[in-house]
Amino acid sequence: MKRVNNRSLASIALVGALAATLTACGADATTSGKTTDAGKDAATTEAAADLSGNLAGAGATSVEKAMGGWIAKFGETAPDVTVSYAGGGSSAGREQFLAGGILFAGSDSALKPEEVTSAVDRCFGGEAIELPLYISPIAVVYNLPGVDAANINMSASTIAKIFSGQITNWNDAALAAENEGTTLPDLAIIPVNRSDASGTTKNFTDYLAKASDGVWTHEASDDWPISGTQSGNGTSGLIDTVTGAEGAIGYADASRAGDLGTVALKVGDAYVPFSTEAAAKVVDASPRADDATDKRLVVKIDRTTTEAGTYPLVLVSYSIACSTYDDAADAANIKAFLSYIASPEGQELASDAKVAGSAPISDALRTEVQAAIDSITVKS
Repeated sequence: MKRVNNRSLASIALVGALAATLTACGADATTSGKTTDAGKDAATTEAAADLSGNLAGAGATSVEKAMGGWIAKFGETAPDVTVSYAGGGSSAGREQFLAGGILFAGSDSALKPEEVTSAVDRCFGGEAIELPLYISPIAVVYNLPGVDAANINMSASTIAKIFSGQITNWNDAALAAENEGTTLPDLAIIPVNRSDASGTTKNFTDYLAKASDGVWTHEASDDWPISGTQSGNGTSGLIDTVTGAEGAIGYADASRAGDLGTVALKVGDAYVPFSTEAAAKVVDASPRADDATDKRLVVKIDRTTTEAGTYPLVLVSYSIACSTYDDAADAANIKAFLSYIASPEGQELASDAKVAGSAPISDALRTEVQAAIDSITVKS
């Protein structure tokens, strides 16, 4: 791997400005004719040109589409940095990161306490940083051709009964009661879960555990807690399984719902369909985790909120990196790449429905994220 020179390390201060040049239209220099803008563009282009090396990441499949867009746009301004991202699931990504096999991970669930401890050795005496850079609703998706309702309404307790096998037919009285005016078919329900260890599963089971009034008796977990079920590997595998079976129901990052039907969740006395606005609203209304720090910006989603217009079944995918690297090129590259992802331009790119349809982070959260990114250093 090539190392950056001293000028490259100094250029890290320009990362914020670098991110501003990466717009949805590309990273061409402005032609406004203003001397100050031209000077800034030249400086940020030079900073990007100084970056080089390989930047490998892996983890959550929910963020793959957004990551593909971020990598492509970042590459237009930093062509000598080869960024890669492999899926495999949140747990696999965290494992590879802690083992030193990759430089950053994507995870739909925060590091466990023992993983936070392990990160000290992996991060050369530093610590892990966890940045909530991808916010997306989890859609409860179903395959019911012929049902023309915009959404089927369900409370958390109804969803829990379906996935625990207590409700087995689409014309069950409990479903009918929540969907007056909609004729549901006499058809067996086929619950589908993720077969791999998944942060999406952890968020879904966390929602069921906290919001189902005791119907769901299992703890939140990356692994599906019930054996003998229909399943699919990764987000794509689950969507394929639901798509291939009439009567099937599953859960996935909403950006992957496609033509499948989606459930409107009961929040208070209303039913709320997923949207990026509703997802962002519940994140902003939720507190930080008890063990969150200024580098580990972990959000504790309020699954039981009754605030109007919120959608509590949401995942926050964290970009996980080190606060300390032993290689100057690694530190420079990860700071530049994460700064672009966090930038208004990077967040806007991912919010495009053609890319990922995620919810952009707020300006207040961006300030905290950037401060954590700026703290990344090289081991002395």
